[in-house]
Amino acid sequence: MRGSKLVGREHVAQKASAVLSRQSLHAEHRSGLARVLSCIVFASAAVYGVPPGLLPAQAQEAVDTSTIRTVQVEGNQRIESRTIQSYMLVEPGDPFDPERLDLSLKALFATGLFVDINFTRSGDDLIVRVIENPVISRVLFEGNSSLSDDKLREEIQAAPRGIFTPARIQQDVRRMLELYRQDGRFGVKIEPQYKPLSQNRVDVIFSIEEGPRTGVRAINFIGNRAFSDDRLRQEIATKQSRLWRIFSSNDNYDPGRLEFDREQLRQLYQNRGYYDFRVISAVADLTPDQSDFYVTFTIEEGEQYTFGEFDIVTSFDRLDAERLKPLITARPGELYRGNMIEDTIDALTFAAGIAGYAFVDIRPQITADPETRTVNVTFAIDEGPRVYIDRININGNTNTLDRVIRRELRISEGDPYNRVLMERSRNRVRALRFFRSVELEEEPSTTPDRTIVNINVEETPTGEVSFAAGFSSTESFLIDLSIAQRNLVGTGRSGVARLSLSGQQQQLNFQFTEPRLFDRNLSGGVDLFAVRNDFLDQANFESTTIGTGVRVGFPVSERVQMGLRYRLQLDDIGIQDRNIIIDDEGELVASTIQNDDGTTREPEIGDVIDPENQLVDICDPLYRLRDASCASERSDLASIVGYSLNFDGRNDPIEPTGGFDFGFSQDIAGAGGDVRYLRTEVSSGWYRGLFRGVRAQARFSAGHILPWGGDEGVLINNRFFRGGSNFRGFDVAGLGPREVIRLFDPDTGEETELQRGNALGGTLYYQSTFEVTMPNFLPEEYGIKSALFLEAGGVGNLYDADYNDPLFFTDASGDDGVQFVETDPSLRASAGLTVFWTSPFGPIQFDFSHILKREDYDRTENFRFSTSTRF
Repeated sequence: MRGSKLVGREHVAQKASAVLSRQSLHAEHRSGLARVLSCIVFASAAVYGVPPGLLPAQAQEAVDTSTIRTVQVEGNQRIESRTIQSYMLVEPGDPFDPERLDLSLKALFATGLFVDINFTRSGDDLIVRVIENPVISRVLFEGNSSLSDDKLREEIQAAPRGIFTPARIQQDVRRMLELYRQDGRFGVKIEPQYKPLSQNRVDVIFSIEEGPRTGVRAINFIGNRAFSDDRLRQEIATKQSRLWRIFSSNDNYDPGRLEFDREQLRQLYQNRGYYDFRVISAVADLTPDQSDFYVTFTIEEGEQYTFGEFDIVTSFDRLDAERLKPLITARPGELYRGNMIEDTIDALTFAAGIAGYAFVDIRPQITADPETRTVNVTFAIDEGPRVYIDRININGNTNTLDRVIRRELRISEGDPYNRVLMERSRNRVRALRFFRSVELEEEPSTTPDRTIVNINVEETPTGEVSFAAGFSSTESFLIDLSIAQRNLVGTGRSGVARLSLSGQQQQLNFQFTEPRLFDRNLSGGVDLFAVRNDFLDQANFESTTIGTGVRVGFPVSERVQMGLRYRLQLDDIGIQDRNIIIDDEGELVASTIQNDDGTTREPEIGDVIDPENQLVDICDPLYRLRDASCASERSDLASIVGYSLNFDGRNDPIEPTGGFDFGFSQDIAGAGGDVRYLRTEVSSGWYRGLFRGVRAQARFSAGHILPWGGDEGVLINNRFFRGGSNFRGFDVAGLGPREVIRLFDPDTGEETELQRGNALGGTLYYQSTFEVTMPNFLPEEYGIKSALFLEAGGVGNLYDADYNDPLFFTDASGDDGVQFVETDPSLRASAGLTVFWTSPFGPIQFDFSHILKREDYDRTENFRFSTSTRF
């Protein structure tokens, strides 16, 4: 047992000796206070003059058969004697072996705990005298302004209650220098200072002279013919220093960023056919005033190549090479693009994974022919090494708990490595919308057949304070405020206490969602809500809804989700009260009366009117021109059961460039309560990446509501309304069924006036949206994106019980008039530009619309904007 212990200690001592030697070399060049410096010099002398010089004369004798009776430790204050003895390679009963004493001394120095160590012999006792390294009391920074104290503390090892060694302090200085260089400050000077305190403590003070920030004055390219300097500057991450880049750090010189820029240039050229392209050099020259750099890239473009022949060679029986060839994304004769080879490898890897081959090695064998300027590619598919997942590390989740991320993964520790499941896991984590970015990286484990998967995430604010405003043809300005949190204390639970106020809606909503109900793959939620909608200006009604609901959701398959819900609510619908004066035939006599001062007002009870006339409410059945919406004025209890089925076949849940999704839902009211209807809605979307930075999406949605169990129609608050944010170019409830009055000249029959009444909503709607994101050629750091859109659709159809029959009359001017309801769900269309700006205050959206097709009774708008702030 002692032999194995000594061998292990010798192994530790050898490593310790090497570490100690390096520490001594660092210490030899250290500057500081006189006391600290003298201690370090003494320690260095002890190392370089290790026994026998330091050992007593007895230890140097050629033959010494005496043994150590006791090991006594002196001078230690914080470290226990037994801990010190555990580092040594001798113990009571061992001989006074100079070699082992020498290794013991080196092992103690290698711990970094001591300034000085001395071995002496007193008879048969070994005396170990130590002087401990000071303990750091405080770590202070002076002179820093661009980098905060917290940011610097994250980079250094020195910390309160830690052990002070000059070598470690110098390492911290180098780390901070690198951090400042990344911030563009190459003239920074950092001087460590030490202040001794009582009880063997010391304050560490880093005195910093940050100096000016070093920018990039100009970026030049040598050897480029195919692309201009401006085009190449757009491709790289490093930017020239300009006034408008005050919120960006990419205009600071960073040597590490230049390596990334070289790769960006290589990808640009090789994806444009330049197979032989290379960056010869990337040089940064400091200006004479040391304030900026000139960055120069020297490149060699070469000639453009096209793809030649493609072939696939596979060693797997179940993989037919001919059937795999359609997965090759390029075709012979097309311009050579390096990313197409990578895309083909990904497609073949997915195909092999689906066929059951988790371990595949696909190597493209590329042969270039300079004479014909073609590139022939053969994809060799062989069985790769069997690799299993050793460990899954999650990094960067400062708020979200590990288990919230792990439960979305389709891979586990110990599973075979599978790229298909890796990509699927990444998409599921991104679909949480808790993170700005999600990246999966691999690193080798301790054995060749094992790999470590690192999931690197960057948290994004999940709380949101929203503000929306707009300009329309009916309301000059509208405001909407709301607050929500989607990731309560990092658990993935969604809690919403929402108060939404606008000119049209006041909403108080409490929602709670548990994504893993009973620790199963089942989500559940509870809703409490109170909503007041004011559509008096648009549809002549206001409604108040108070209710509660419960919901559950569960996966049917990997891409199909099922949801069930129940809602119980009380609806109170009121029509705007307004007094009018009618005659005995129900015709309108007056809607206002004149005061003594010449002003007008609404007639009231007590006013003197003609005995043949009477004062009634505008919804009184005696009034012939009674509004069709008056039939909806009532209070009802609604009991609603519903379900939804959703399929998600998109390749990315946030910014899809391929695939489609589909949704179908139904709600039936009538399981108790006073309201009976069946609401059905369907939606689908198609997504496609056209070019870099250009994505297209097409969406279609439709809905229908059918009353049942009686002759009643559909109450106005249950109908479909379109316009505003859900149909750009039209005002809120701006298209669809509407009560109108048309006046005609009795002689010519020509229409003389159109009076738009209230919007009534429809029982049927259909809508298609086509949108293409477009490059706007603005610097990326502006955070501005743009998209062209086309909206097309319609709202219509009402049941007989929902509106009145046409009413013909003659107005006061003698024109013939008719009051009726337009219900035709004819096609409406608009087109325009949407601009998204990721501003320092939050995302802002601007919509500029142009009407392509409308009905004359629709209400439109040309501009709308909305914004929100997240936390």
